[in-house]
Amino acid sequence: MNEAHKEKLNELRSYIKELEYLNQAMGLIFWDMRVGIPKKAIEPRSEVIGYLSSESYKLETSDKVKEFIDYFEGVEGLDDVSKSMVENMKKNYEKTKKIPADRHREYTILASKSEVAWEDAKDKSDFEMFKPYLEKVVDFKEEFINYWGYEKNKYDTLLDFYEPSITVEKLDNIFGELRDAIVELLGKIKESKIKPRDDFFKKDFSKESQEEFGKFVVEKLGYDFDAGRIDESVHPFTINFGNKDVRITTKYLTNEFRSALFSTIHEGGHAIYEQDIPDELEGTGLGNGVSMGIHESQSRFYENIIGRSKEFWRYFYPEAQRRFPQFEGVSFEDFYRGINTVEPSLIRTEADELTYSLHVIIRYEIEKALINGKIQVGDLPGVWNEKYKEYLGVEPSSDAEGVLQDMHWSDGSFGYFPSYALGNIYGAQFLNKMKNDMPNMYEEIEKGNFKEIHNWLKENIHKHGAVYKPAELIKMVTGEELTAKYFIEYLNKKYTEIYEL
Repeated sequence: MNEAHKEKLNELRSYIKELEYLNQAMGLIFWDMRVGIPKKAIEPRSEVIGYLSSESYKLETSDKVKEFIDYFEGVEGLDDVSKSMVENMKKNYEKTKKIPADRHREYTILASKSEVAWEDAKDKSDFEMFKPYLEKVVDFKEEFINYWGYEKNKYDTLLDFYEPSITVEKLDNIFGELRDAIVELLGKIKESKIKPRDDFFKKDFSKESQEEFGKFVVEKLGYDFDAGRIDESVHPFTINFGNKDVRITTKYLTNEFRSALFSTIHEGGHAIYEQDIPDELEGTGLGNGVSMGIHESQSRFYENIIGRSKEFWRYFYPEAQRRFPQFEGVSFEDFYRGINTVEPSLIRTEADELTYSLHVIIRYEIEKALINGKIQVGDLPGVWNEKYKEYLGVEPSSDAEGVLQDMHWSDGSFGYFPSYALGNIYGAQFLNKMKNDMPNMYEEIEKGNFKEIHNWLKENIHKHGAVYKPAELIKMVTGEELTAKYFIEYLNKKYTEIYEL
């Protein structure tokens, strides 16, 4: 590569870094709005986000960006990072440029207000309070899809924001196979004579003791508190401002031990991924996870494949018993089975590992129908309740435990939900490869040694940031394209043992 090309690449990186700084500032305001903003500040703070978003829009769609794109159009010999950096900027430019600036700003302000409206509506369990905001959000999404365009299915356009190259056609096949396997296994479990206890998880656990234990666990797994912190929010999330400041939040229930702990481990998995992304990717637009599906593979991997394993609790249960007298007299086997109890439930974030994907598939089917105009916003509570009864045999008694339980629709994150189930599938496929590379991995877990696992994930996944597309990464790491078979095998093996099927 000649010197002129190198100089232009450095110029491009400086430009992208300016955009990253602006997005980090917006992210910090978002974090503040989720964890502690005074109620009267919501309206003016939304206007601040709207203003910053407009400035970000200008940077993303400027003539300078078009100049960069045109310059590198015919340049050959770019390394993988530089090539992805240019492709990523071009994709963002073309998508953002199609949205009129005033509509982009108006939507950003609406999303900020909508999130707060959702929080109030959930607190009061009243969908009608949230409905006007959600209708406007959906209207905007439909308008934007018309700007962006689509081929076979409108929903494909939204999926591409979270999982590039995935389509409804592919998801219908993968999710169909997974759904059938889960339903079959669930039927066998219902007939099992094994009925795990979990009453000891539902005693009184102070928020402070849960917080201390959660911090102890995620730090052991590899979360760096010098580059992060844990706070409390209505809906747990992870947010990062570069790899040196990756924050997580959780929600504490004083009458349920498992909730905050596994939420913390889950968010810790996201955060470890972001903390591991190398400094060299700063200023490239690639210094983040490659997709939400791959991101969820890391959080679900830590939360379930590691965090609900027998070996994990052989190490941590003595410490849990020392800290929590509520577990006095509870055998290890009862505790382990209780951690892995399968029971169809109403709340996605509280769902067991087996039925969790059914919660996601329900949302996927609802979103597809909504975006394609087959149902309307006003239909959502009824459709939601019907699908829960059909798929899980349970029915919400309120909006809070039904259609209002997730925050994702409030900010227009349609297309995000499939990432959770894809994360399970990716994670099991990574596990299969990891076990081949590290035959002693579970022995190391039992000793409390998580460094090897962390290093494997860092070297194979985390260090690449968003340089490679998800389909490229899974093939590069495992030698295969994405398949549900490893997750299905994992579930059958695990629950056959626990429930003695």
